[in-house]
Amino acid sequence: MVERSKVRVVIAKPGLDGHDRGAKVVARALRDAGYEVIYTGIRQTPEQIVETVIQEDAAVLGVSILSGAHMVLIPKILKLLEDKGLKLNEDVVVFAGGIIPPDDAEELKKMGVAEVFGPGTPLQETIEFIDRAVEKLKRFKEA
Repeated sequence: MVERSKVRVVIAKPGLDGHDRGAKVVARALRDAGYEVIYTGIRQTPEQIVETVIQEDAAVLGVSILSGAHMVLIPKILKLLEDKGLKLNEDVVVFAGGIIPPDDAEELKKMGVAEVFGPGTPLQETIEFIDRAVEKLKRFKEA
């Protein structure tokens, strides 16, 4: 298993969504589990989020969204990551959380989002997901 302290996780709140309690809870749980966590704060643009992922050399990006704009903002983030040369689920793992209907969640997964977590998901489930997901990243296979 990859040592959690070597895994940088960015937790981001894109768009005009100002509700960040869930994102802060997830960020704290991941930090308490041993990950290095960078929380971007609210009202971030997709460009700002991707720039943070690159600057921080993050292996994981968690996108929290409650505004209903997930089918606009998340695909834009995915495209920007790819435009910067990052391969989804090889260089960086992207997961989403918030109010995302099941049909949209499936569509986002087809686009490259590794997992979508809804309200009430046990924090341990998210931690275990990240543990499994980072094992598949190139940077940790080569180390």
